[in-house]
Amino acid sequence: MKQMIPDLQKYFQSQKQNIVDFLQAVVNLESPSLNKKAVDTCSDFVVKEMKKEGASVTCFPQKKIGDIHLIEYPSYHKKEESMLILAHIDTVFPVGRIKEMPFRWEGEKIYGPGVLDMKAGLAMALFSLKAINAFNLQTRKNIFLLINSAEEISSEHSYKLIQEWSKKASFVICLEPALPGGNVKIQRKGRLVVNLAASGKAAHAGTPEKGINAIEELIFHLEKIKNIRGQGVTLNIGTIQGGERINIVADRAQANLDIRFWKKVQKPKILQSFYQLHPLPKGASIHWKVTSFTPPMERTKESERLFFRIQNLAQSLGLSLEAGKTGGGSDASIASSLGIPTLDGLGPDGEGIHSADEHLLLPSLLERSSLLTKILCEI
Repeated sequence: MKQMIPDLQKYFQSQKQNIVDFLQAVVNLESPSLNKKAVDTCSDFVVKEMKKEGASVTCFPQKKIGDIHLIEYPSYHKKEESMLILAHIDTVFPVGRIKEMPFRWEGEKIYGPGVLDMKAGLAMALFSLKAINAFNLQTRKNIFLLINSAEEISSEHSYKLIQEWSKKASFVICLEPALPGGNVKIQRKGRLVVNLAASGKAAHAGTPEKGINAIEELIFHLEKIKNIRGQGVTLNIGTIQGGERINIVADRAQANLDIRFWKKVQKPKILQSFYQLHPLPKGASIHWKVTSFTPPMERTKESERLFFRIQNLAQSLGLSLEAGKTGGGSDASIASSLGIPTLDGLGPDGEGIHSADEHLLLPSLLERSSLLTKILCEI
């Protein structure tokens, strides 16, 4: 017998002030990725609120980053299948930024550091659980929520946990912000961060022929590697360092490159370009290493089917939902790379991620909370 789902839009509208109050509390608990103490303090607050609603919590302690938490929503009867919700609690903003960017509610917009990316997702997860409890609803699957503590900087530990729990799920959804305008994300670019380093031989600037200039060597290879651009592949030379003093021929130089691409088959071609780099003058050397990798989230038939099911649920709530793509990566890309149906950008609409103008649209937050509850109970 199909359970009766109440008017979720009306319910979340009635919870608007409570949601904003929770959001203010969690935004004020600043949680920059590299500040373990701050992240753990914020996580403790969120976990405590989840436990109040009957959720069980598994903590994965970490030494250098904040602890990672797995939340299991309560269920009277264990189901055969599970779904995984991905969220993260860390932000790009340092402790103290709240003084320059205070949490504020102006009309339909709510501002604050990390409010959109992605503490709003934590509010959605908590209040969807509250709605399930308030109306004694049953979920169709076992619900697991993985709260990453270092999504903004990438972490080997969180990467492995996302892989482990994604493999146990029938599908994965991620509560990252929606695309501007409200579209969800069914495709994301992959990302390679590569360190390219050149070494040469130091000499006096008055007799440069006695040395080998590592900066010139690095520039030569950077010009060559720029040829990988095209067919959706982008390359950004993000940082560059080299040399010691102006009157010394530089014996060391390095650059960090951010490379983005749409399809996993493009990765080996990109790496092949680096394998083909060889030092120009005798005595010089060129080295490279991948320091970070996020797989692309490719549009698959399985993810399309998941999107259409969620799109139908949105329509039943009177909401319009379309699928889009973005050049940025997220934890959803890890799940998708395993071949598991994955949909991202189910968080609220807004603008200004990672900037002083970061804000969300409150009506969208309430609508997406209704949709999330519907997904938990009907898919």
